[in-house]
Amino acid sequence: MTLHLGDPERHFFLTRSVARMMGLSLSEEMQRGQLAASTYAGMVTCCRGCALVEACEEWLSRQVPGQASAPPGCCNAKVLTQLRQTH
Repeated sequence: MTLHLGDPERHFFLTRSVARMMGLSLSEEMQRGQLAASTYAGMVTCCRGCALVEACEEWLSRQVPGQASAPPGCCNAKVLTQLRQTH
């Protein structure tokens, strides 16, 4: 079985956009030492393998910044929630 991974650029922006909606800048979290580059890369890779891309894009289109949580089923929800709590 081959795992299909989505376009890296698309998923980089999806990961970053979900974080932004939660009031996070992943670049700033890396600068603060709260997010390792390898963890960030893993988040994008996780997103690339997600089957909920269209639902995520729909979620993003309906949100305003400051959301308390990631979209339902987000594979990065745990990491994003932890970052939000330490932010």
